[in-house]
Order: sequence, then C-alpha cells, then structure tokens
Amino acid sequence: MLSHARIWSAIDRLAEKHGMSASALAKRAGLDPTTFNRSKRTSADGRQRWPSTESIAKILHATATEIDVFLGFEEAPPRPLRAVPLLGLAQAGAGGFFDDGGFPAGQGWDEIPFPANAGDNVFALEVSGDSMLPLYRDGDTIIIARDAECRKGDRVVVKTTDGEVMAKVLAKKTVRSVELASLNPAHAGRTITMRDIDWMGRIIWASQ
Repeated sequence: MLSHARIWSAIDRLAEKHGMSASALAKRAGLDPTTFNRSKRTSADGRQRWPSTESIAKILHATATEIDVFLGFEEAPPRPLRAVPLLGLAQAGAGGFFDDGGFPAGQGWDEIPFPANAGDNVFALEVSGDSMLPLYRDGDTIIIARDAECRKGDRVVVKTTDGEVMAKVLAKKTVRSVELASLNPAHAGRTITMRDIDWMGRIIWASQ
C-alpha cells in the first residue's frame, strides 16, 4: 500500500543509493534544495505533507530510476550497456571531433559504458572548471543527446561556431536566436544568434 511514510522513505533511499543527501537529490533534479527537507514532511499542526508527483517524476528522471524500483516493488534488472564516446569539455571546442551535423566523429575519443537504450546519437563530456556549479562539478560526466529536441527549461550543451562550448539552461528559442540562462549565478546568461551556433544538444544524464 502506498503511504506517506513509504513515499518519503523511498526518496531517502534513492538519495542514499546515489550517494547524496535529500537536498542534493533535489538540486540534481532541478528542484529547490529544501523540497525534501524533513520539516516539509509535516505541517506545523501535524498534518502530513506529500511530495508532488512532479517532484517525484523529476528525481526519477534525474537518476534514471523506474517507479517500481523507487517504491521497492522489484529490484532493478541489469541494463544492457554499450560504449559511448567521451571527450573532455575543453577538447570539445577543438576541431576534428564532430562532423558537420555535430555528431561524434574522428579520432581521440575515450569511451564509457552507458545504457544501450539511450539512443544512437549520444556522447559524453567531462566537466572542467566551476562554470556549471552547483549542478555539475569539475570531473563530473554529462551525457548529451544530439538529436533530442531541446525545449524551454532543458539543460543543454551549446557549441558555437568559434569553438566555445558551454552548458546552460535553454530559456528561450526562436528562429533567429537562443537565450541561455547560466547554471552558476556567478556567470552571466547568453543570447546567441542561430548563425553563431554550431550545434546544441540536450543533457540527459549526469554523474554525481
């Protein structure tokens, strides 16, 4: 039976399984860090508060977890893996690693294992520096789907025609330009014309 205690316990287990606190899990899913605080689980008068279905959906997506596994109904079956191309973020701005469509090409790629059902046109970048804090840290790996549709609110990686590579949040997209919000408040957002964009891909997964 689904209960208040079971739902909150499942959130705590999911965070622990991925080596995070409940607050870190919320941030990883793009939620307010206090979303899963213990103080949010009951009201001042003792009434039970339940997490929203939207917040649960976001943490399941962020951790690639099925709902049955989240609720403890069944163990996660082993996922078939395949090799995904991996490149350092700084290297990604150099020539020779992508074809004209922005897909992995050429030599110099390393590889990492990733679920085989992720799609054909995915690749990995290793984060360097602090421009993606607090979501992505130096040394984290992010998986980009080049042929996935990018919508408002998605976390994306953009490569400009002059070789700059950046991870941002897609704030607005028109036929002429895109507006990008920064993940790190210390770094400004950007507006880039379409003619200055080499390619843009959606971030579908990130390591912790």
